[in-house]
Amino acid sequence: MDTRTGQFEQERPRLRAVAYRMLGSASEADDALQEAWLRFDRADTADVENVGAWLTTVVARVCLSLLRTRRNQREEPLEAQPEPGEDRRDPAQEAELADSVGLALLVVLDSLGPAERVAFVLHDMFAVPFDDIAPMIDKTPAATRQLASRARRRVKGGAAADADLPRRRKVVEAFLAASRGGDFEALLALLDPDVVLHADRFVGPSPAPIVLRGVESVRKGAVLASERARASELALVDGTPGLLMVREGRLAVVLAFRVDGDRIAGIEVIADPERLRELELAVLD
Repeated sequence: MDTRTGQFEQERPRLRAVAYRMLGSASEADDALQEAWLRFDRADTADVENVGAWLTTVVARVCLSLLRTRRNQREEPLEAQPEPGEDRRDPAQEAELADSVGLALLVVLDSLGPAERVAFVLHDMFAVPFDDIAPMIDKTPAATRQLASRARRRVKGGAAADADLPRRRKVVEAFLAASRGGDFEALLALLDPDVVLHADRFVGPSPAPIVLRGVESVRKGAVLASERARASELALVDGTPGLLMVREGRLAVVLAFRVDGDRIAGIEVIADPERLRELELAVLD
């Protein structure tokens, strides 16, 4: 292994972590690293004192370009499936990376603008100084600091001071655990006798919206969705605890809860892409 290859391989794990948090996709992160390697291999780096920092800058700029391209393109429908041969994702690899970062964080990061995401990821997750980030996104250090601060507020949400939040969070966590485990008795104990579940027409399998009323109907629905629950994570949905369901690295379904006392009085299941984009999502500690 030559010196240049050795330098890149030494930095690869950290560079991949940076790219994955920026892009939220293992295959795209690998593409970004491949492009970074090509640029590194062609560049004259004899005078570069810190190769790791140089490579971080290259990866960040490649990711920023990919994020801007992604943002400018029309999103394909969430329910659309890739054509055979198009999807290069390794599900096990994606799941391992997502677990290391957190599904909710990836979803919230995806709602940020490209420059916000780069500033937040590099500064808050990898301690890169604002003075170093600013040239990557063509901003001043002060403007870069503001972008990271704005992204931080969106990631963390604004409901942390809500005194009722811990109680509602506990109820939603219990619902998630019972749904994943198919625990009938636990689900019955969590649901208000008059609970109502509304699911929009994008949830399926029915082409029309679904309304379930009463404990037994909602319990059966939760049990049938136990597989989806395994790909779900707790998050703040419009300032209150809810669930995010992720499919192939993308936000697919959101469950918003109305909690009355220690019981769930209402559940809204949202899969409409337009509505999903309108929701304010944030990470729960």
